[in-house]
Amino acid sequence: MAEALTQYKLTILYMLDKADFPLTNTQISNFMLDKDYTTYFTIQQAISELIDAGLMRTESTHNNTHYYITPAGRETLSYFPDKISDAIKTDVLDYFAENNMKLRQETSIIADYYKTTSQEFAARCQIKERSHPLIDLTITARSKAEAQAICANWKARHEDVYGYLMDLLIN
Repeated sequence: MAEALTQYKLTILYMLDKADFPLTNTQISNFMLDKDYTTYFTIQQAISELIDAGLMRTESTHNNTHYYITPAGRETLSYFPDKISDAIKTDVLDYFAENNMKLRQETSIIADYYKTTSQEFAARCQIKERSHPLIDLTITARSKAEAQAICANWKARHEDVYGYLMDLLIN
C-alpha cells in the first residue's frame, strides 16, 4: 500500500507540475477516478500528506480549494523520474490536452465573499491568467445573500462584465 500511495502522490505532483494553472480537488480526483487508479479516500489521503509535507500548497475560497506545487514538490518530483510510468504520464498529458480550456476556466474565474470590518459583505471577483490577475474587482454588498448572488453571477457572466468594462474604459 505504501508503494501505491507514493505512486499516487507522485502522479498528483506530476499533474500539478505539468499544469500552468492551479488544479482543484475535484479536477485531481476526477482524473484519478476516471482512470480507475485508486479510490476517492486514498486520493484525499495522498493530497493531505502532500500538503502536510509542504510539497503542495493551497488557496481556499468559500466554494473551492486550488492546489499548487511548491518548489520542494518540484524538487521531490525530480528525484523520482522513473517512478511514474510512461503510461501514466501519457494519461496526464492527454487529460490536459482534452480538457485544457475547461480546467483552466474552472480555476481562472474566481469569486468569493467575506465580511468587512464595517460588518457589510464584500464580493471579490477575479479573472486570472496563469496566476496573474486580468481583473480584480471587489464590490460591497448589503447582505450575505447579495454577496453570494454576485459571486454566482460572476461565474456565469464574467465575460460579459469584463467585456463591458473594457469597452467602457477604453472607448
